[in-house]
Amino acid sequence: MKSPLTGKEMKRMVRKDQLVFRKETFSYLHHYYLCLDSNEEFTDEELDTINLNQVYNQYREKYNLPFPDEIKNTREQYGLSAAKMSEVLGLGINHYRLYENGDVPSISNARLIQAAKAPFEFKKFLLASGAFKESSLSTVLRNIDDLIAKQNDFFYNALPQYLMGGFEICKPSLYTGYITPNLDKVIELLVYFTQRLDVYKTKLNILLFYTDFYHFKHNGFGITGLCYRALQWGPIAINFDSIYEYAVNKGYIEIIYQQLNDEKYEEIFLHGPIQLSISLIDEFELSTAQYIIDRFCNISKKEIIQCSHQEKAWIENVETKNKISYEYAFELTEV
Repeated sequence: MKSPLTGKEMKRMVRKDQLVFRKETFSYLHHYYLCLDSNEEFTDEELDTINLNQVYNQYREKYNLPFPDEIKNTREQYGLSAAKMSEVLGLGINHYRLYENGDVPSISNARLIQAAKAPFEFKKFLLASGAFKESSLSTVLRNIDDLIAKQNDFFYNALPQYLMGGFEICKPSLYTGYITPNLDKVIELLVYFTQRLDVYKTKLNILLFYTDFYHFKHNGFGITGLCYRALQWGPIAINFDSIYEYAVNKGYIEIIYQQLNDEKYEEIFLHGPIQLSISLIDEFELSTAQYIIDRFCNISKKEIIQCSHQEKAWIENVETKNKISYEYAFELTEV
């Protein structure tokens, strides 16, 4: 960014700071540009978003409020518009859309949205609201009844939760990039990578890490909700082998084995026979994934491991194999 005072490029800086939100003070990392000639500080829309999201997410986590992706997922499971969700729940006409886009709901509205996540409860709200004419009401009710029937389905609920790390990390937190762990988005990202690269498993692991953390660095949210640990070969998603096995069994990716010089075998991931359209990952997230591909496509497995070993996220956690906080995203050096 160029200084509006001098027209010269400014240096991007970070410092610890505090911000008051709803009468509470929160600590966060303040991102800004410094004009070296005038010593004035400036921000743009991207930095304002990063700064505010850090504070909003702490508030959401402290009071167990739904995160934007949870609010969107709740609506989409019923196939309704944001305006209709507002009408059913008795909110202001634009409130639901604003919450999906990042506004923080009041605690009372948050509890209402959380209750609506359960199909059985949402059915009560729907019938009491009078928001639908009889002709369209039956279609929505059938959808809700289908969701109720799936609640005890192992493959619909329990298996995705297990693969994404289990009950311990099933909610958005600083270890999931403040995103609800989403197996379907992981699968879409794997498909996106393997459509464009034939990639070793170790390299794929690190590509996932850089994609999630780079996205967090630029807007305060990850993409997949994956939780990563610092292991010998780099930052690796929890349960990565089980996730890959699931994707292979579904036909979305394929694994072949290449013999190495030392008589060991390395797994190479290819695009699978089943076509899967990219529908859950949005354009902004895809641009992040493409940036990571462009950055590392000509980098060998050994080189990308070395890159990941330069990151503080790995250096400060590898000895204890700790989970990696997404706050380390702001200190990435290789992307």
